[in-house]
Amino acid sequence: MKTDLNFIPENVRRIYLIAVCGTGMGALACMLKESGYEVSGSDRQMYPPVNLLLKERGIHLLEGFDPDHLSGGYDLVVVGNAVRSDNPEAVKMREMRLPFCSMPQAINHFAGAGRKSLVITGTHGKTTTSSLLAWILYCAGLDPTYIIGGILKNFGSNFRTGSGPYIVLEGDEYDTAYFDKGSKFLHYDPLIAILTSIEFDHADIFRSERDVRNAFEKFISKMEPSSVLLAYDQDSTVSDLTRNCRCRVDRYGLNPSSPWQLGNYTVAAPWTHFEVNKNGTSWGQFQTRMIGEHNLWNAVSTIAAADMLDVPVSAIAEAMKTFEGVRRRQDIRGCKNGITVMDDFAHHPTAITTTLEGLRARVGDARIIAVLEPRSNTMRMGPRSGPMTR
Repeated sequence: MKTDLNFIPENVRRIYLIAVCGTGMGALACMLKESGYEVSGSDRQMYPPVNLLLKERGIHLLEGFDPDHLSGGYDLVVVGNAVRSDNPEAVKMREMRLPFCSMPQAINHFAGAGRKSLVITGTHGKTTTSSLLAWILYCAGLDPTYIIGGILKNFGSNFRTGSGPYIVLEGDEYDTAYFDKGSKFLHYDPLIAILTSIEFDHADIFRSERDVRNAFEKFISKMEPSSVLLAYDQDSTVSDLTRNCRCRVDRYGLNPSSPWQLGNYTVAAPWTHFEVNKNGTSWGQFQTRMIGEHNLWNAVSTIAAADMLDVPVSAIAEAMKTFEGVRRRQDIRGCKNGITVMDDFAHHPTAITTTLEGLRARVGDARIIAVLEPRSNTMRMGPRSGPMTR
C-alpha cells in the first residue's frame, strides 16, 4: 500500500475524519473544531453520546461511507483505525491523492506540539488513570490538555484544550490504521508514562500473548533516557519488560522495595480512605469515591506522576476528593427501591473480576446481580494461552 501521501501539509483549513464517531476520533474532531478548523466526518453507526457531542460542537456529520462525501475540497483526511483499506471513502481518498494521516499523527501535530506528553498505558485502567491525572493537573492550576477514551464527569467531555505545558494521553496498544499496523502509543514520546498492566487483549488484532508483549516492549524501549516510566509492581510481565530499560523506571504498588506504595486503607461508603508511602515513609493521606483496590493502585500512580511535576500534596488531595469519575466506569445510573444500578465498561475477564471484587468490598454481603454483554473480541475469542497476569 503506497503511503506517499501520509503526511500533514502546511496551511490545513478543512479536515475530514473517516469513522468520526469513535471515542478518540470524536474527541479529536471536537478539538480541531475548537481550534478553528472546518471539520466534517462520516461514520456508519452514529450512537450517543459521541454523535450528540459532535453535533453540539457544530461538526458536520455524514452518515455512511460514500465516496461523494470527499468532494468538499478537504486539505487533510484523518483515517480512523476501524477503517479498512477497501473502505469506499479510503479508496476515493487515494484516487484523489488527498493527504491523509492517522489519529495519533493528528493528535501529535495539532494537540501535542509544544506540550509535554504524559502517557497512560496498559491493558487495564487506562481511562480512569488518565482522567484522574488530568483532573489533578487541573486542580493544581496547570490547565492541562487531554484526549481520553471516556467522558470525564468533572468536565463533561473526553477532551480539553488547555494553555498549560502538559497533555495527558491515553496510550492505546490497538493498531493505528490500515496503513500503519503498529500500536497507537508508539507515536507518543512521553515525559512520564504509566504502565498499569499487561495481559492478552484485543483478540481481533493480536494473535498471541507474545504479540501483546512485543507491542509493549516496543513502547518501553523507545522511551528516552530522560523520561520516567511508572510501572506497576504486582504484574510479572511489566516487571520482566522494565528490568533493563534505558529510561528511568519507578515502581508503584504493594512491594516494600518500590518507591511508591499503597499503605493502609479503609472503606466507609461512599469513601475509601487510603495512605500513600514514598520510599518507605508515610507521604500522604487521601480519600476517594472510586471503588476497589485496583483503583487505589491507579490513584497511587497518578500521585507519583503529579509529585514528579511538583504538584503540591494539598492539590492532589483535593483532586482525589472531588474526582467524579468517568462515564461507564463504575457509573451509578440511579437508585430505586433500594436497588442501585451501575454501568461499567469492563469487557475483559480480569477487569470484570477486579470490578466485582471492589464492589463486594464496598457493599459487604449485599446481593450483586451482574448483567454481562460479551461484545469484545477478547470475551468471545478468549485468551490464546491463558492470561499473563491475575
